[in-house]
Amino acid sequence: MKSAAGSVGMNRFRKKRTWRNTWEGMIPKLLLLCALISILTTLGIVFTLIVETASFFQDVPFVQFITGTEWTALFHGSQQQFGVLPLITGTLLVTMGAAMVAIPIGLASAIYLSEYAPDGLRRVLKPILEILAGIPTVVYGFFAFTFVTPLLRNFLPEMGVFNALSASIVVGIMIIPMIASLSEDAMSSVPRGIREAAYAMGSTKLEVSLKVVVPAALSGIIASFVLGLSRAIGETMIVTLAAGATPKMTFDPTESIQTMTAYMVQAAMGDISFGSTVYKSIYAVGMTLFVFTLVMNLLAQYISRRFKEEY
Repeated sequence: MKSAAGSVGMNRFRKKRTWRNTWEGMIPKLLLLCALISILTTLGIVFTLIVETASFFQDVPFVQFITGTEWTALFHGSQQQFGVLPLITGTLLVTMGAAMVAIPIGLASAIYLSEYAPDGLRRVLKPILEILAGIPTVVYGFFAFTFVTPLLRNFLPEMGVFNALSASIVVGIMIIPMIASLSEDAMSSVPRGIREAAYAMGSTKLEVSLKVVVPAALSGIIASFVLGLSRAIGETMIVTLAAGATPKMTFDPTESIQTMTAYMVQAAMGDISFGSTVYKSIYAVGMTLFVFTLVMNLLAQYISRRFKEEY
């Protein structure tokens, strides 16, 4: 009886071990499949952009697209012009305005959270700050259109209802949590001993923050700036609702402009025929936007590696 019971127990143990080994062997394959799905999705997006963009350049010369100063793709007949510079100018105008809002406020918030705020207050403030990142961008867009623009027009009566200034301000507000959170993480990773050494030499808290901690965390801080600006470049709903749909080469923030993402939304929602030049222009503009964000992300990685401090 003991021998039979022992044999049954041994068989159960062997089956359990076999099942566990089988499951352990499947885990790497499942993880590899997840990684391949991400890679294949990216390759599919890039392939689609390249194919459709190449088809667009069969109708519109590449040099005309890159150097043209008029964008009237949604017009008809001979009035159609496909110079992407007005869209690029509008995108850069909004991005630069957002940077002027987000970088000082985000960095100041990060310095306060990392160096000045008590632990209890930091645990409360940081999640509240990050709640801003969870607000839908369409809500930001309506906030810009219905609150920020009327407020600005009290000081700038000549400013139009649609303008780049209100869009820039609200896009900047939107990316503050990203910059503040990533910068605070970078500054918090600086060893405490470096701060204590600076204090021992008679430095004030402000001097330690600005002359010791910030330079030591510079790679992470700059990377947060670049990633935040990449988000600003790709923003869609805020600029669609607040900045208008007037592609023009101007750096006047009080005027109505159009960004690359706003044009893609406008064209995709319009009555355009599949396979037409206007339809293909969506992909050409999307490819331009993809190149912009790719360069920004590569720059962020380079900066992180170039200025990274090892402790």
